[in-house]
Amino acid sequence: MIAVFKKEIRTFFTSSIGYLIISLFLIINSTFMWLVDSEFNILNYGYANLDTFFLFSPIVFLIFIPAIGMRMFAEEYQVGTIEFLLTKPISVFKLVLSKFFATSILILFALLPTLVYVITIYYLGETKGNLDSAAIIGSYFGLFFLGLSFSSISIFCSAVTSNQIVAFLSAIALNFLCYYGFDFISTIDFLQFFSFLFEKLGISYHYIMISKGIITIQDLIYFLSFCILFIKSTEFIILKNTQNEAK
Repeated sequence: MIAVFKKEIRTFFTSSIGYLIISLFLIINSTFMWLVDSEFNILNYGYANLDTFFLFSPIVFLIFIPAIGMRMFAEEYQVGTIEFLLTKPISVFKLVLSKFFATSILILFALLPTLVYVITIYYLGETKGNLDSAAIIGSYFGLFFLGLSFSSISIFCSAVTSNQIVAFLSAIALNFLCYYGFDFISTIDFLQFFSFLFEKLGISYHYIMISKGIITIQDLIYFLSFCILFIKSTEFIILKNTQNEAK
């Protein structure tokens, strides 16, 4: 498991792939936060906080994380190394988990440089250091958990097909559906009675709750369960594909 984890990390950082994707994530966020005249621009927002960053980052994550996860299994299918991996003394579940952890580390590496935003906001306020620390810490936790959820979906989509472009596009669609879809369903008139239930099923509800600085067991269980659901689904898909090839 550790060997596969190290291999994935090494693959990203011995080539330009990891640096390129992380750089794009930071450039896009920074551009919209500081340069583009939009609702996400901190200077236009009028308050010395990072609310706009935590509102905009999920949108960037919808593309950024599928770009990381699309190759995880699709590439293994494409070059024929999936059979080699499955002959190793490692369960399919641990194989999926190692790739999930590798993706999680990359997400963490992408978020760490954004701490510069916190330092900048610290000095930009009318009163230096007047920050809602609990909300910022909670938002970072929420963003990381959101990244883990999107990562589990992206790896699942990568296990479904050997085409990386298809895996990328399907991951974007499924991430979008899980983040925004339940909120949309909750607004449908004849489903208003169940609106709160549909909202709580969506990722955005739990992300917003944690972003308020309130980290509850309920939200943690939701994100953990969500990730396990897609990790186990990925395991099932790989086992099914392996059995079909054996026939």
